Amino acid sequence: MPGMIVFLCVFLCSTGTVADVMSVNEADILSLLGPPVQTDRLRALGPAVMPVMAQIYTASDETGRTRIASTFYQLGWPSQEAYEALIGDIRTTNPKLRLQVQWALGRVSGEDEVVDTLLGIMRNDKSALFRDKAACALAYDQVHLNEEQKADLYGGLINGLNDPKPQVRKISIQALKIHTGQTRGFKATASESQRSRSVQEWREWLAEYRANL
Repeated sequence: MPGMIVFLCVFLCSTGTVADVMSVNEADILSLLGPPVQTDRLRALGPAVMPVMAQIYTASDETGRTRIASTFYQLGWPSQEAYEALIGDIRTTNPKLRLQVQWALGRVSGEDEVVDTLLGIMRNDKSALFRDKAACALAYDQVHLNEEQKADLYGGLINGLNDPKPQVRKISIQALKIHTGQTRGFKATASESQRSRSVQEWREWLAEYRANL
């Protein structure tokens, strides 16, 4: 039996399992989260830090959660634990925390709910700031989507071109241009008939895009 224990220890150490478990100590991670955050050292520990960071996030005050959400964003690793921690703050009244959460969600998760939630904020939130930053997150931060999910994202942005709010139309076409390099002649301030023609072109483009997946 002692020989077997020694064998297992050597084997686990050689595969990195013991090293990973030992390196991801909550107290050590807490110290690396600062302030200031030592992002490079966290990155060196690998994705195993994410569940631990999620636990720390949940137990932290709003200032700490804002800092950790920003760190989630910078690391960019998928984590169900991080997603579940962050989504609970998507409607927080703390503006700094909420913005960091909006940006970080797509960097930790490819869940459909992330895109759906951000599209809802982009179109319906009372704050023009949160609407704008949700569009930014949709344009730049959805890094874990598959091709079908990307098509759904494009469809949501195309729907935004019909929004009665000029700002929403503007940020929707900006996000589409970032993703596709195209505007298809859409102008947020054009007449309704002109916009409708462009939207129809976008819908035809999306149908062709889906057909080629």
